[in-house]
Formats: sequence, structure tokens, C-alpha cells
Amino acid sequence: MSDETLPMISTVERRGLLLVLSSPSGAGKTTLARQLLQSDANISMSVSATTRTARPAEVEGRDYFFKSEADFERMTEAGGLLEWAKVFGNYYGTPKAPVEVALKDGRDVLFDIDWQGTQQLGGKMGADLVSVFILPPSGAALESRLMSRNQDSEEVVRARMAEASSEMSHWPEYNYVVINSDLDESLSALRSILTAERLKRERQRGLEKFVRGIRDSL
Repeated sequence: MSDETLPMISTVERRGLLLVLSSPSGAGKTTLARQLLQSDANISMSVSATTRTARPAEVEGRDYFFKSEADFERMTEAGGLLEWAKVFGNYYGTPKAPVEVALKDGRDVLFDIDWQGTQQLGGKMGADLVSVFILPPSGAALESRLMSRNQDSEEVVRARMAEASSEMSHWPEYNYVVINSDLDESLSALRSILTAERLKRERQRGLEKFVRGIRDSL
């Protein structure tokens, strides 16, 4: 199988799924998400709504949906968000409408969110949710990865390590756990999870018609 494309195994009409990746900072989740998106044309990244100001290179609808606080509050009150949170003084949330359209069209949506967002998402979209927790191979490896970024002070790294311990306590809440000791192996595991979940009988809504057609031809 080519490393460039993850093929659809079945041509039967199916419902899309929501693939959630969560991990402590430094476990490799962002890199895995990026490579998965590059290798599979049928999954796209969820685009969040936010109240923060757009940065110079950011594009409306591609990077974020930029909203005023009043607009964000209206979306929340109207049930237009699947999950939301306030981070560093700004609100972030997942608009419901584009996700529902993707699922109906048989397209999958990738989420890079924490355990709290995953709980909110599961409460509203449980049957469509596939959750994966990414673990580092060891505490020492996690610290080394955080230090090698050269982005944070030692104090910040220590804070992230303490936060990681709390985040990792939620691993039993996820459908799958991938220990990211090797990037290629972890990506292969994610692709296998995605393939298996796409083949689940309950997601292949066109199976009844497909099987009936075969039986009628016998």
C-alpha cells in the first residue's frame, strides 16, 4: 500500500466519523495529525470558531471562524457548538453545522482537542466519535521532547510536565491508546484504527441495499 494515500476499502455508502486525538503536550499528537491529513484525502481538520483576533497569515474559514464574543455567545445559546472552552481569555469552539454536513456526506473530521473537549463531543456525538489518546513512551522521553523544542523556559517545561500527569489520568476514557515511541509505527496504528472504524457495519449505511442487490442477482 502506498504511503501517500490511504484508500477507501469499501465503495458502499457510509456515514463519516469524528476522529479525536488527545495527548499531553510533547507526545507528538500535532505531528501525527498533520501526517494523517496529508496521507488521506477523506479526512479534514475541524475548523474552530474563536473570539481571538486573526493573526496576519490566518484565513477566515480555513484556520478559524473569527467571531465576536456576542456572536460566540449566541452560537452557544442556540446549540450551535459541539464543544467549547475559554483559553487564555478567548473562547474556542467547534461549530456543529459543518461537522454534521461532513458526516452525512461520508467524510471524516479530525479533532485535536483535550479530554474536556472530548467529553463534551462524546456527549453530543457519541455514536460518531472515535477517540485516541497518544502517550509518550516514558516521562523522560516527554521531557526531552519538550526541552528540544527550545521554545519554553525550564520553568514552563516543568509546568507542562505537571500538567501532563493530570492529562494522562484520562487515558481510560478513550477508545484507543497509541504509545508514540516511533512516529511511523504510530501513524500506521492511526491509519489502521481509521480503516477499521470506517468498516464498522453501523457506519456502512449502504450495506443493506448493496447486499440486497447481490442477492437479487443470484
